[in-house]
Amino acid sequence: MSEEVRIESVGRQGDGLADTSSGRVHVAYTLPGEHVMIAREGERGTLETVVEPSAERIAPVCRHFGVCGGCALQHWQSEPYLAWKRDLVVDALAREGVRVEVAQAIPAHGAGRTRAVFHAGRGDKKDALGFAKRRSHEIVAIEECPVLDPKLEAALPIARELARILLAAGKPIDLHFTLAERGLDIDIRGPGKLAKPIESKLVSFAAEKKLSRVSLHGAPLAQLLPPTHLVGNVRVTVPPGPFLQATAEGERVLAEKVLEAALGTKSAADLFCGIGTFALRLAANTKVAAFDNHEPSVAALQAASKAPGLKPVTASARDLFRWPLVADELKKIDFVVLDPPRQGAEAQARELAKSKVKKIAYVSCDADSFARDAKILIGGGYKPGAVTPVDQFRYSPHVELVGVFAR
Repeated sequence: MSEEVRIESVGRQGDGLADTSSGRVHVAYTLPGEHVMIAREGERGTLETVVEPSAERIAPVCRHFGVCGGCALQHWQSEPYLAWKRDLVVDALAREGVRVEVAQAIPAHGAGRTRAVFHAGRGDKKDALGFAKRRSHEIVAIEECPVLDPKLEAALPIARELARILLAAGKPIDLHFTLAERGLDIDIRGPGKLAKPIESKLVSFAAEKKLSRVSLHGAPLAQLLPPTHLVGNVRVTVPPGPFLQATAEGERVLAEKVLEAALGTKSAADLFCGIGTFALRLAANTKVAAFDNHEPSVAALQAASKAPGLKPVTASARDLFRWPLVADELKKIDFVVLDPPRQGAEAQARELAKSKVKKIAYVSCDADSFARDAKILIGGGYKPGAVTPVDQFRYSPHVELVGVFAR
């Protein structure tokens, strides 16, 4: 049975929220102020008709929008959408009682995503390649994707051909595509050990399509050229499956904020360093100690740090969740940048709170874990500077941010 509701706001996952006599309901693809007809099931409503549209509603840029679960907010004008991204950060900080200035969100989509994960072998249509439907394991067959860098979007036919070869193994697959400097770097996950005939087809396919590298669960199967990624002015030969920022523009903006915070420092530590997104840029002016638990990335960073013109860089493999740097190890460090995974860096934040490090730049992809860790740092005597939201995941509820703290 249909029900008319008024959307009051947009929630943390990008759904419109309506308060009704029978409780709050979440309605995807709606905007504040809209009157909509929905089919309701508990706390969720499926949009049927927009009765009174918002003046902020615009036409989506992709014909798959509303079916594909990759984007939540293509129907919203840029200005209120970016204001909502900022509010996600403001609200997360408020929940932890953290008072700090939050700057306007910086759009950092640039040319688009330089990495993507395509799925196949799931649901009723096993041969469909694309992204999952919203709140489902069913796959939407993607013909184009405007959030991808055009060079990555142009690789969709290659992804489909690759999926057809792999689906002979009879298992669901995930194809991790990364746009490297000199071609495509592809890591196949899901099928387990492959039969020799399929492996042989993959090697021939990689040569035919001139793919930079094809790996299976991180183990290279075929490599035409070592995939490289330019970090500032330093070229890094990347291992299979490293952590990289989603867009080139997003990486540039985040790095710019980190380098601004690092001005005047003589020694730095890059925690959760990956391949050296920040460490190699910092090393243009200061010596750097870098740490991460992904040994191949650490090795790639150490090799790249031999480039001319850089200050000394030491890179070490270390699990900072179980073995954070303690205050004594940080005695000679002026500046720390940390860019942890979504769960944040609670253990490391507690050690930093005991330290005498002069300045910290905290890069985060999760406002809630950042707010928790910010509270710890402030409790340890750090004064927060401005927090800057960075929107490189356009049309999604995900927001990056950089927060700066000083003793």
